[in-house]
Amino acid sequence: MNVKLIPLLALLILCVSGCAVSLAAPDWIDLPEDLLTRLSAGGETIVDPVLPVPQHVRALLRIARNELGYQEERGNVTKYGQWAGNPSAEWCAEYLCWCVDQLDQQSGTQILTTYYPRYSSKNIGMRWFLKEGRYIARRGTVPGWGSQWYISSGESIGKNGYIPQPGDWAFFAQSSAGDTTHVAMVEFCTQDRDGVVRAYMLEGNKPDRVQETAYRITEETILGYGTVFDLADIVIKSGCEGKKVETLQRRLHDVGLLSDAYITGTYGTHTADAIREFQKSQGIETTGVAAQQTQLALQRYIDRYQAEHPEYWEVVEE
Repeated sequence: MNVKLIPLLALLILCVSGCAVSLAAPDWIDLPEDLLTRLSAGGETIVDPVLPVPQHVRALLRIARNELGYQEERGNVTKYGQWAGNPSAEWCAEYLCWCVDQLDQQSGTQILTTYYPRYSSKNIGMRWFLKEGRYIARRGTVPGWGSQWYISSGESIGKNGYIPQPGDWAFFAQSSAGDTTHVAMVEFCTQDRDGVVRAYMLEGNKPDRVQETAYRITEETILGYGTVFDLADIVIKSGCEGKKVETLQRRLHDVGLLSDAYITGTYGTHTADAIREFQKSQGIETTGVAAQQTQLALQRYIDRYQAEHPEYWEVVEE
């Protein structure tokens, strides 16, 4: 027999015998062979991320995966809690923050507190991402703000409409109050033969160790995701704070509707008045709320405004 045929023959025998053949490992993540085999046996295919996975996210996922199996000691004591200053803490957030800190120490980056939050208490992590402008609610609407839509297309994000990306942090709520009670990091997503999408997550304190678990993206306890990329815009109104508000204020300033003294990152009276003035000029209902129609109209207005004003033109040398 030609020795070159042996591998192919072995593969055919394996398939005929009913044994599972593993998926090909994606090039953006390191997954063990037994996990790939298990996914293949269950009819699950790994979903390619919408955008390339950054190198620091790949490194972070490796660090987090290497902690699988770590178990808390008596009294709920963990090295993650010790690192955070509270050895007996409920340590799901501490685990993720510790992993980011390890990445910073190994690579010389400064990702913790700039790209990911450092926190321990409920709601703080979710609110941090929201202020950074990188949060997508699973239901498509953020309490206190409003509905969301994709920046790239302007398409509204409906309930369960977002497939989380590797490195996103998923926030969970176990009560009707809506407070975040748990957090995990998305490693990858899959889709099965029936079209069901699952997010595989690395999470601490589950219930007493680091585990990998899978959730359907329709899971009702998932509030939303702190995202790796700025993918979505959101309705902005009085009382809202953060980078999305500051960006809106800068746009209003660029077209002469808001003084630079009011570029504060907080949506106050002057910002609402500027939005009303813009809405009135465009024939939009004057609500003072920067909803999707208003924000998209403002962006189109800015594009035309800058095209008509030479100070915004870029000079390119031939």
